[in-house]
Amino acid sequence: MLPAFLATVLFSLSVIFASRTTRILGGTTANLYRLCVSTVLLAIWAHAFGKGLGGGAFWVFFLSGCIGFGIGDFALYQAIPRLGPRLTILMVHCLAAPFAALTEWLWLGTALTLAQIISSLVILSGVAIALAPREHLHLAPKALAQGTALGVIAALGQGMGAVVSRKAYAIAAHSGQGIDGLSAAYQRILGGLVFAALPCLWIMMKNRRTSNKSGEAAGAVMENKRRTIPLWVLLNSLAGPTLGRL
Repeated sequence: MLPAFLATVLFSLSVIFASRTTRILGGTTANLYRLCVSTVLLAIWAHAFGKGLGGGAFWVFFLSGCIGFGIGDFALYQAIPRLGPRLTILMVHCLAAPFAALTEWLWLGTALTLAQIISSLVILSGVAIALAPREHLHLAPKALAQGTALGVIAALGQGMGAVVSRKAYAIAAHSGQGIDGLSAAYQRILGGLVFAALPCLWIMMKNRRTSNKSGEAAGAVMENKRRTIPLWVLLNSLAGPTLGRL
């Protein structure tokens, strides 16, 4: 229970830190920077103290990263500027659990008990209430619809990625090698980085061309905000993909 609680706290902090970077850099750029920093931090640990690329289940962890870090986090960082960090984290964390349970049942045959099914329905009901339009009249209908769709995709990516990771841990254990959490996170984030890098770079180049055509960027206020970006990116990288995956 304690590791699960700490992971929830760290991921919640990660979204708060992410909201800071997305306000200045945009969701696509903020996500790519976070993945790059986290990859470096996890690589240092994995190759110095962990399993590196070993463990007997690299490609399964890599696939998990493509789904979770790649699809899930890409959608997450697009949802944050549209819905805000509070509503985004509520959607993703609450919906990821039932999506993971459904994926695990269809793929691995792990069935839920009646109590677990009822609990999942309660969770979904709570999310539906939280998304009620009367609670978010300040959000434009288009932004709310896009953010909700992206939040669902992010939750699917998180849930399915977690199930694939569980399968990878089982494969590693069956091979007799085993793997620590940070090395597994490193192998996963490689998949996410490869999956997300090309679309992220394309969107960043497109946005840069657009900003160049529109004239000079903001002045001293924006420049002061940009000076804090390395700190927020580092905190986001530590709280989410690094320590949060431990």
